[in-house]
Amino acid sequence: MNILLIAGGWSSEREVSLNGAKGIHEALLRLGHTVTFFDPQLSLDGLLTAARGHDFAFINLHGSPGEDGMVQALLESVACPFQGSRATGSFIALNKSVSKQVFLDNGLPTPEWEFLAKRPSKDWRPKFSYPLFIKSNTGGSSLGLSRVASAEELPDSLDSLFATESQVIVEPLIEGVEVTCGVLGDSALPPVLIEPADGSVFFDYEAKYRPGGAREICPAPLPDTITAQVKHFALKAHKVLGLCGYSRADFIYSPDGSLHLLEVNTLPGMTSTSLLPQEAAAIGLSFDDLIARLIELGFDESK
Repeated sequence: MNILLIAGGWSSEREVSLNGAKGIHEALLRLGHTVTFFDPQLSLDGLLTAARGHDFAFINLHGSPGEDGMVQALLESVACPFQGSRATGSFIALNKSVSKQVFLDNGLPTPEWEFLAKRPSKDWRPKFSYPLFIKSNTGGSSLGLSRVASAEELPDSLDSLFATESQVIVEPLIEGVEVTCGVLGDSALPPVLIEPADGSVFFDYEAKYRPGGAREICPAPLPDTITAQVKHFALKAHKVLGLCGYSRADFIYSPDGSLHLLEVNTLPGMTSTSLLPQEAAAIGLSFDDLIARLIELGFDESK
């Protein structure tokens, strides 16, 4: 097949996208496909023309464009099949404040939050006690995520984040460890337990992408009941957001045994050592197998 590999873009996660695209490109070639690389930052106006000349599009974008549903909507308009969720599900999942409303409405546990559509006045005070987190409402890869330990730190953290983001959410600190769980097709994959390396306060951008920055254990060494609950919540979140193909849900597992759903990623990291490929490997799927399965699911969804 002739496959259009879409990566890069103009979000703060551009480099993450390009790095993942290298491995996907190699896997597609090994699977016998012809690959054309397309970077929306360089030629967005040519996307529809490019899509019409290919049998399938493989999207490896993070943030906007890509996870916001824009590229998916364009591909749908010319009936070009692609992997992963459609435009509407992508748009809802990327917006944390919107997706958290959907979670609560469907009985999924998610931390409280406060949505800020603009930089609040200097006398504004969050409704949560310190420490707390402020983060981009639509960003990922922990870019722009800030742990605020006191009221004195808040102004600088807000200024820094609003310098690059137009919408922000505030969440309380939830004590516990990070657990992530992928969905492939109609099944949840084995969860991963994430332990930041010494010196990392939380699973930030450096911990995610620096070699040795975190210890990722798959399958996660959790009680069977918790593993089952994580998988149930991940699959339910996937469904209530209207997603398809694949996704990855991120949780905090607290010492009291409770789970807190943070967000769902519709285009999770796809290097061979990323979290979802690790989970796929745990059920016997190589990276090439995973890419082939995502293409198969994409064609199924386009019918």
